This record gives sequence, structure tokens and C-alpha cells, in this order.
Amino acid sequence: MSTGFAIAIAGAAIATILAGMGSAWGVGKAGQAAAGVIAEEPSLFIKVLILQLLPGTQGIYGLLVSFITLNKLQVFGSAITDISTQTGLAIFAGCMPIAIVGLVSAFHQGKTAVASIGVVAKKPEQFVKSMLPAMVETYAIFALLISILVVNSISL
Repeated sequence: MSTGFAIAIAGAAIATILAGMGSAWGVGKAGQAAAGVIAEEPSLFIKVLILQLLPGTQGIYGLLVSFITLNKLQVFGSAITDISTQTGLAIFAGCMPIAIVGLVSAFHQGKTAVASIGVVAKKPEQFVKSMLPAMVETYAIFALLISILVVNSISL
């Protein structure tokens, strides 16, 4: 295995790890708030569940970039692609937008979801207006697109 290949694999792993960590934190914090609401008003389960799940998408995005990267490197095939250190670094850099933005945006989306769950607890009819965490998602989607475009643009 070449150094470039190892660096590229590290980028894929970090994309999954950091975006997943952010999602785990965000979903966990929102889940704590949701549990309190459900204890008082079980009929709000679906509404608060939707809000709780929103920060989980960044982990999915990180995993998607990792799969794209691993597929590009032919890890799932019979022969692993040997790449230069420079190419490995380029792939690593391509994985970083979703890794970093995924971590940060999921963290903040979780905090926003907690606030929105509070809105639903007090005024369930305002559920649609409480979808403020979706705005944070925009930046995760931008990072996902950049990571995909960069990784796919690198020639092996």
C-alpha cells in the first residue's frame, strides 16, 4: 500500500468519523429534549422525532463521501489503486469539507432542534414554523457537494 493510498483512506475515514460525531451529538441532544416532551405529551412523538433526526443527516453525508472515495480507490474491487502522495493529499483535502462542516453543522443543528422541540412542546400547531434546523442543513449540503465534486474531479 502506498503512502498516497493511506492518506486518501484517512480522508475517507475522517469524513465519516467527524460528520458522524457531530450527528451523534446533535441527535443525542435533540433526543434528550424530545424525551421530555414525549413524557408530558406522547401524541407529539412523530413531530419531535422528525426534529430529532435532522442532525443525523451529516453523518450520512460523511459516510456517502467515504463510499465515493473508497469506490474511486477501487477498495471494493480485486485490485487496490496505487496513487501518489500528492493525489492522496488531494483526495484527503476533498474529504475535509464534509468532515469539518458536517461536525460543526450537526452540532449547531442539534442545538437548533432542541429549541424547535421546545416550540412544539408549547405550541404543537406551530410545527411547520419550527423547522428552523433545516436552515443549518444548507451548509452541510454545500459541503457534501464540494466534497463529492472535488473527490470525483481527481484523476488517478
